[in-house]
Amino acid sequence: MLQGIETILIEHWAALFRYALALTGDREAARDLMQQAALNALASRAAPPQSGREQAWAFKVLRNAWIDQYRQERGSPIVDGAALGMAEIEAPAPWYYDDRLLDDMAVREALEQIDLPHREVVVLVDIQGFRYAEAAEILHVPVGTVMSRLSRARLLLLQIIGGKVQVLEKARRRRS
Repeated sequence: MLQGIETILIEHWAALFRYALALTGDREAARDLMQQAALNALASRAAPPQSGREQAWAFKVLRNAWIDQYRQERGSPIVDGAALGMAEIEAPAPWYYDDRLLDDMAVREALEQIDLPHREVVVLVDIQGFRYAEAAEILHVPVGTVMSRLSRARLLLLQIIGGKVQVLEKARRRRS
């Protein structure tokens, strides 16, 4: 069983780390969270699912470790809507600006401005590619809540990014 858990963790390590960054807002805290989640997974007495749901299981273990850590550090339960900062994911420092890099920066900035429940569902569904049911299982909420949060989050992101599109277009025209 430990071999299977190790394989799952190794296969999904990069995606889990991105999720840990989204939850913690800090690279060092994300590393610590990853370590705790790995320990929790390896110490788990329950076998991970074998039906293609291994990634969802690993994300659930990570999120549960984050909740435990959050409660321990702050001494209170997580309140729906708690706003924690989104980590800055380091991008290579190019000597030119790529349109994709500008778009990525706009999306990351917009993600930082929405509250955690909405940001979390965007990361799970839109970025990590989980199905609604899998995201609902990871977040311990009904599927309808995932769909509702995702819809609201996408609208919020469009509103935030919409105001920045003009700035990006001006920057693109200057480079042309």
